[in-house]
Amino acid sequence: MDIKRSGSRPSMPGPAEYFTGTVSMTPVIEAPDPARVRAVVVTFEPGARTAWHTHPLGQTLVVLSGQGLAQSEGGPIREILAGDTVWFAPGEKHWHGAAPDHGMSHLAIQEAQDGATVAWLEHVTDAQYAGDG
Repeated sequence: MDIKRSGSRPSMPGPAEYFTGTVSMTPVIEAPDPARVRAVVVTFEPGARTAWHTHPLGQTLVVLSGQGLAQSEGGPIREILAGDTVWFAPGEKHWHGAAPDHGMSHLAIQEAQDGATVAWLEHVTDAQYAGDG
C-alpha cells in the first residue's frame, strides 16, 4: 500500500508547448510497472486549452467543475460540464479546455503504452477554438 497525502504532490504549470493559456496540473495516479494507469487533475483558466493530441490507449475525462469545450478532429465543438464523463478512443485526435468565459477542472485518466500516455500535436488556433476553422 502506498498512500499519497493530500498536498504531498504539488501542482505544476501546464507546459506552453502543450497548452494555450493558464493551466495547472496536479498528479493523482502514477502507478508503477506493470500497471499502466496515469491520472492528473488539470485546471484550465477561462480560454485555456490543450494542443491537439492523441492517446495510444484512449482517455477518460471526468469534469469536476466549471464549463469546458472538447472537440475531436472533424467533429463539432462540444460543451462539457461538471459531472460529465468524456471518452476519447485510442488514436482519436482531439483537444479540450475551458470555455471562453468559465474555468474548468477535469480528472484525466489514461494508460501508458510502451511508456507513453500521449502524443502531442499542433496547437489549437484561436480560430479553431472559436469554431471558425
